[in-house]
Amino acid sequence: MGIMGKQAKPNAVVGSRFFAPPAEFDGCFTTFYRLELDVERGGVVSDYLLPEWANIRFFSGATPWGQIEGGSVVQGTDFTATGPSSHPTKFTLGTSRMWGVGFLPLGWARFFDVGADSAANNAADGHSHPAFRKFSKLAKVLCDSQVDEAEQLDYLTRELQALMRPNRDEDRILRVHQCLLDTKLTRVAGFAEEAGVSTRTLGRICRRYFGFPPKLLLRRQRFIRSLVSFLLHAGRNWTEAMDEHYHDQAQFTREFQQFMRMKPKKYAALDHLILSSFMEMRSRVWGSPVGTLDSPN
Repeated sequence: MGIMGKQAKPNAVVGSRFFAPPAEFDGCFTTFYRLELDVERGGVVSDYLLPEWANIRFFSGATPWGQIEGGSVVQGTDFTATGPSSHPTKFTLGTSRMWGVGFLPLGWARFFDVGADSAANNAADGHSHPAFRKFSKLAKVLCDSQVDEAEQLDYLTRELQALMRPNRDEDRILRVHQCLLDTKLTRVAGFAEEAGVSTRTLGRICRRYFGFPPKLLLRRQRFIRSLVSFLLHAGRNWTEAMDEHYHDQAQFTREFQQFMRMKPKKYAALDHLILSSFMEMRSRVWGSPVGTLDSPN
């Protein structure tokens, strides 16, 4: 079942729909989702995606211009793919319809043959990238505006079912992921102890399936909690939105610049038409505003 939400702006309308993957995919995906963007007079809108897990996205209509800060530019393709990220993805998009699939770490383990760290902070044309091109055939149906949405969803589900295979690290991945969501954890030693693994094993699991070392993942979670709190509560200032584990605003500002590659003041001044609309509806419908805060269970 999908649920639609819309938010009008002077020059654009954004619609979002979220679909629960079948139970056999539990723990693999953030969600299957549809985004519909209508921009007046052939215009475009720009925004920044927050650091996130890996995603594949298929477009019918305008195709995006995109770039993870410091990486290569992706444009002119109807299938974009991104690995796990610790920096924002800047994008520009006109009127389009998009199917998206977000891969949780367990999903990476079941669908990819390479380490997530090899694709981290990388945005690419999914048709040609070695890690993602196995999904290229999905574009034939998901990018065809003449195909009914229900048929597209059924096709997406069947193709992913055919591609999925088990992984020997699944139990450890789920434990590590659940611990990562514990807002009390701030140190790698405590992270490993809570997950029931050695710090060396934790490092291997995190790099292989989560894309980053444990310490960076803990910092990213803390930062995302703060940024989401700011974005979802209009009128809140950065001090109010800061996670309790930041020592002071100076530390938060340094972290903000390291993750987002800009100062908080600059980011706050930007128009977040697509991101804010998407997060608000996702939070209302799905119970979580962004995939990095989703539980694997």
